[in-house]
Amino acid sequence: MKTAIIIPARFGSTRFPGKPLHPIAGVSMLARTVDASRRAAEASGALVLVATDDERIAAHCAEIGVQSVMTDPALASGTDRVRAAAEMAAAEADFVVNLQGDAPFTPPAQVAAVIENAAKGDVVTPVVQLSWEALDALRARKKVTPFSGTTCIRGADGKAIWFSKTIVPAMRKEDKLRAAGGLSPVYQHIGLYGYSRGALERVAGMAPSAYEELEGLEQLRFLENGLTIHAVEVEPSELPSAGIDSPEDVAHVEQFLSDGRDPYRG
Repeated sequence: MKTAIIIPARFGSTRFPGKPLHPIAGVSMLARTVDASRRAAEASGALVLVATDDERIAAHCAEIGVQSVMTDPALASGTDRVRAAAEMAAAEADFVVNLQGDAPFTPPAQVAAVIENAAKGDVVTPVVQLSWEALDALRARKKVTPFSGTTCIRGADGKAIWFSKTIVPAMRKEDKLRAAGGLSPVYQHIGLYGYSRGALERVAGMAPSAYEELEGLEQLRFLENGLTIHAVEVEPSELPSAGIDSPEDVAHVEQFLSDGRDPYRG
């Protein structure tokens, strides 16, 4: 199976213009994401490609030695940009991973796990089983920002049944579950997707679905339209793997990296 890891990277951003080029501890956000992609691609030989809409980002790609393609600035989403890039520069890829350009600390092992499970669903995405401590932290965060963090219900075979911004499942006898072991039954979703070629083409043409609009979760569109999603379990990361959306996020991450935990320098 031939695989491409495509990184959509727009220059325009209402809250953070030029975000992919912004340095984090001296290394651009995009260079960090490309580095993680290259490490993930070592086992599979996947093509690493940046999909952009701006010549400044294309020029930076040339500086760091990664292939890029120019896509239409009017494309509505990163998924649409990935599909366009795949058609232009990865025509032979059977499986396409969409790794957001503002997620520079996504562990390569999580990307590799998505690729390794490519045959198990139309779409493959990672989840982490939360410890009770991590679940308590998620609950506390949701008291301040209710729509932060997405949880997943998955079957024993790894097939995703549902995703929600609410913490699911509800637990009627939580005290007994806590006494039984250190892991909760809650899985948190990580916003990384791999698509079969056919699924990527279908997804790009789908209108927003009813539950997607209620929850604000694109993956519900896939489920509502009959696509299968394999939720592959991965190990949690010490690093903040969520997207970086503001200069304040950069400052927070730089403080986190200051104790020598920078994967780019490792």
